[in-house]
Amino acid sequence: MALKVELKPGERMIIGESVITNDDQRTRLYIKGSAPILREKDIMTPEAADSPAKKVYMVVQMMYLDKHPEQHHQTYFKLINDLIAAAPSTLPHIERINNKILTDTLYKALKEAKALVAYERELIENASGSRSV
Repeated sequence: MALKVELKPGERMIIGESVITNDDQRTRLYIKGSAPILREKDIMTPEAADSPAKKVYMVVQMMYLDKHPEQHHQTYFKLINDLIAAAPSTLPHIERINNKILTDTLYKALKEAKALVAYERELIENASGSRSV
């Protein structure tokens, strides 16, 4: 069974090591085979990785897209150790990401990393809101 992907005009996606950019009209693609696929909305650029959780997401994304994900493990472990030291409440999120990495389900690890980014945003909003009270 093929994966069906619909791209909006001008939308980009990554398939394997290639960036696909849609033309000026909506397009439907059917993809068969095995390659990492990321839609534009799920792609973290280095410029956008401006927080600890986003940097973790970025490294997990690199693992997912790379044929040799283990080359990113050292960076990943440094980032998560720093994050846990700064915000111990992130540990359950990190454990879920680690479990997905250990079971080689890197796309699911990426989804867990996205949840970590949302949790970090929540922490920052709560900290900002409590200061203004």
